[in-house]
Amino acid sequence: MNGESTPRIAASGNPAPSATLKSARELEIMREAGRIVAFAVRKAFEALEQGITTRELDDIARRAIESENAKPGFLGLYGFPATACISINEEIVHGIPGDRVVQNGDMVTLDCGAIVDGYNSDHAVTQVAGPSTSEKDDLIETTRGSLEMGLKQAKPGNRVGDISNAIESHVLPKSYELVREYVGHGIGKDLHEPPQIPNFGPAGHGLELKAGLVLAIEPMVNAGGWKTRMLDDGWTVVTEDDALSCHFEHTVAITEDGPVVLTVE
Repeated sequence: MNGESTPRIAASGNPAPSATLKSARELEIMREAGRIVAFAVRKAFEALEQGITTRELDDIARRAIESENAKPGFLGLYGFPATACISINEEIVHGIPGDRVVQNGDMVTLDCGAIVDGYNSDHAVTQVAGPSTSEKDDLIETTRGSLEMGLKQAKPGNRVGDISNAIESHVLPKSYELVREYVGHGIGKDLHEPPQIPNFGPAGHGLELKAGLVLAIEPMVNAGGWKTRMLDDGWTVVTEDDALSCHFEHTVAITEDGPVVLTVE
C-alpha cells in the first residue's frame, strides 16, 4: 500500500520525525512478515482465473496470512475494508475487493501486507488472468525490471534519489510513465514511515541510506500518461486516461552487505 504527499495516508496520520533504523532482531521479525505476505500473494494468484471475484481472492489472501498466525496489515488501516488492495487494468492502487468478476486478459494487481509481532510487510504483484498480450507482458516486465533496478540502489551510502532515478531511467526510455502522486515509503512498526520513495527524480538527492533502514519500494507504471484520479469510493485510484497500469512492490532491508529483499518465501 502506497504512501503519498498528503497526510491522509501518512504513517498513523502523523509523519514520524525521522526514519528509524531496525535492529537485527527487528529485521528477523520483518523477514518473517515478508515471507508470510509473499506466501499469501502467491496463494491468491494460484487461484487467479476467469470467473473468480476479487472478494474471493481477498479471502484467500486473508486465510493464508492468518494460517501463519500473522495479522492482515491493511484490514481496517485508515478504514480500508479488506485484506488486500486488488486493482484491475486501469486501476492503479487501492482497489477494494468485492463482487467484480475477473475476466480473461485482465491485468490484476494484488497489494497486501502482513503484521508479525507488531512489524509490517508490504508486497505487490501484477499478473494477467488467462491469455496475455505482448503489450501487457511488456508493461509487466518493464515495471518488474524497474523495481529490480531500484532495489539495487538500496545500499548504505546511497540516497533515496538514487533509487528514484534508477526506476525512472528504466521506465521512461520505454515510453511509459510513472505515477507521481503515490510513492514508496519506509516501513516498520507503522506501515508508512519516513522516508517517502518517489519513483522519479534526480540521483544523489534525499535521505542518505543507512544499514537498518527498511523500505517499501513500489513503482507504478502507466501505459499512458502519469496523471491519476480517484473513484467515488474514496479509495480506488485509476489512470486519468484509462490506460493500463502495473504495480510491483518489495519490502527491502538495507544492510552492510547490500539490499536484502524481505518479501520472498
